[in-house]
Amino acid sequence: MTESHDESTRRLALRIVTMPRDTNQYGTIFGGVILSYIDQAGFVECRRHGRHRWVTASLDRVDFRAPVHLGDIVSFYARPTRMGTKSITVRIEVEAERYTTQQRVRVTEATITLVSVDPAGNPIPYTSEPTIDDE
Repeated sequence: MTESHDESTRRLALRIVTMPRDTNQYGTIFGGVILSYIDQAGFVECRRHGRHRWVTASLDRVDFRAPVHLGDIVSFYARPTRMGTKSITVRIEVEAERYTTQQRVRVTEATITLVSVDPAGNPIPYTSEPTIDDE
């Protein structure tokens, strides 16, 4: 297992625009919506390391630092922090570009671990031959 804390390894994994269906009664985006995108961003990063089925094993910590508003453009940056043999732990940093001012604000941070699995759901080394076809 290796550790990686180099800021230069942070990559854009996902970018979305918030929509009215994502808002709560206060006009901000539900935390669960952001969590769903964090899960997807973790998958995108892990998929770069092996063409397998990746499943979420844990969401270790989530810090909501600022609200996300309707119309914000939200970017999810991923950086592997731990590379095991069958799992990868990814740090997700979430930034919102405000709809009205274009100001960029760090809104959420999370740590997520995903495991590569075979078609039967058994953990496998992510460096093994791909288990997902390109077709």
